[in-house]
Amino acid sequence: MIEHSDAPRLRVAVIGVGRVGSVMGAALRRAGHLIVAGSGVSDESTRRAARLLPGVSLVPADEAVGQADLVLLTVPDDQLSSLIDGLAATGAWQPGQLAVHTSGAHGIAIFAPAAATGVVGMALHPVMTFAGRSEDLLRLDGAAFGVTAPPEFRPVAETLVLELGGEPVWVPESARAAYHAALSMGSNHLVTLVNDSSDVLRASGVEDPVRLLGPLLNASLDNALRLGDEALTGPVSRGDRATIEAHLAALHGTPFLQPYLAMALRTMQRAHAAGRLSREQCAELIEGIERAGGTDT
Repeated sequence: MIEHSDAPRLRVAVIGVGRVGSVMGAALRRAGHLIVAGSGVSDESTRRAARLLPGVSLVPADEAVGQADLVLLTVPDDQLSSLIDGLAATGAWQPGQLAVHTSGAHGIAIFAPAAATGVVGMALHPVMTFAGRSEDLLRLDGAAFGVTAPPEFRPVAETLVLELGGEPVWVPESARAAYHAALSMGSNHLVTLVNDSSDVLRASGVEDPVRLLGPLLNASLDNALRLGDEALTGPVSRGDRATIEAHLAALHGTPFLQPYLAMALRTMQRAHAAGRLSREQCAELIEGIERAGGTDT
């Protein structure tokens, strides 16, 4: 973490003082930058700004942008394009400004209307979840940031990440969508998978699914991160057709059948690629799945 350095201090405007914006603004202030204005209209935003960015006035977005060297855009992904366009239409952007968004899905092409006026756009995506509370500052320390910027401004973007307390990871513009898809698979889909497992256990009569799943899932995640496909266990990786058929029969007619099937087939592919299953074993598993009605919707 860099709290103060010899880098120039910047006047920063935070457009969208939500969970991410308020914390990022607080981290930039911690690094010595001056938060000159923020933008947010909800009561929750006002309270959050008062807590994490005390003394910072909340004003309309175009007014905030007019006061800043660095504009931090921390609005939802689907609002980012219209915000950048709207600020360009009102003449709010100023030549030489730095503009940073924190979206994982977008790179720097989305800044085209601002770049046309001489603004330098950068994407700094914190690979972390936020609750919009002061403890989130601690989560930034050592967190990875997916960085995309014009090549000549890469050192500037990476310095900003270091000042925030994070670790920059370069993501080419062309890979931005795949990068974000990967993170969604690992984080968002994991929540769905865990909650589906909990629901099936609860429907099976288990009163406290977390008691069973907590230790198991923590160990599985640790193994997967350390060992890769060597961490694969269970009936699919063993080619245990009878057990898989029993699973499919138990889940038949429930919303959990198709997710189980999709993950079983993908697990089979990974197990085969890792040399754990032969082509013949894979064919037997697929045959068993089809016989059990696992391909029905």
